[in-house]
Formats: sequence, structure tokens, C-alpha cells
Amino acid sequence: MSEKIEFELVGEESMVAFGRRLADASQGWGIIYLEGDLGAGKTTLSRGVLRGFGHEGAVKSPTYTLVEPYEMGESNVYHFDLYRLGDPEELDFLGVREYFGPHALCLVEWPIRGKGYLPAADIEVSITYKPDSRIVRVEPLSEHGQTICSHLLQGR
Repeated sequence: MSEKIEFELVGEESMVAFGRRLADASQGWGIIYLEGDLGAGKTTLSRGVLRGFGHEGAVKSPTYTLVEPYEMGESNVYHFDLYRLGDPEELDFLGVREYFGPHALCLVEWPIRGKGYLPAADIEVSITYKPDSRIVRVEPLSEHGQTICSHLLQGR
């Protein structure tokens, strides 16, 4: 796979704008793992992705529900937050594999907590907090992930 690409984003609006770019680059499908400490900006990035598909309502982290579905016309985006997942096996009982289809975009916060039960990601987005900015690293993990990264690089 290609190497990671890196962006430095300053302020919440730049994170949301980057999420919009990510939505466009994804072409409405794929699996995106979101890594980063609490408060790094994973949900803010997810809000940007959803704005990119036209969602105008609130976007909250589905910490207690594990998944929040957003069905917008032809676009289905599923936002997962596995932070409170007790055991990865719970994902099978909840039927989450049904969300990971060829016509959906899945955003997965805390994917390490679902290890062994989640499908492989197309890209992994790692967000690192800095006092005045966020460092966002995007690593392609599939052919579709490489296409996403190519589109992101075109917009630099």
C-alpha cells in the first residue's frame, strides 16, 4: 500500500471541512477506522463527513448505542463508537456485520475494541492532538483506500 499522508488542521471548522473532503473522496462507500485519544476530534471529523453527504442535523457520538445510522437518499453512513464495548463478540450479537455492505460508508471510532469482529478498513485515520492544531494521518489499507488518499492529495 501507499504511504501515509499527513495534514495539519487548525480549528474545528478545518476538521469539519476535511471531513467533507473525505466524504467526497470516499465516493459514498468504504470502511474508515478513526483512531485518536478522547477529545482528539474523531466525532468532529465524522460530523464533517456527514455534512459532506448533506446531513444538517446534530451528530453525536454513539457511545452508548454503538452505532448511529444516517440514511440520506442514496448514501448510507453508519457511525460506530466502540469505546464502551465490553467484548468484541457483542458485535456479532448486535448484527453489525449487516451494516458493512458495498453501498455504505462506515466510520468506526475505537476499532481496536472490535478487533477480530470488524471487517478490514479501507483507510485508517489517526488524529493526534496538539495545543493549537490536530495532526491527521491517513493510511490507505486497500485499493479503495489508495483512491481515497489520491483524491485527498489532489485537494491539498
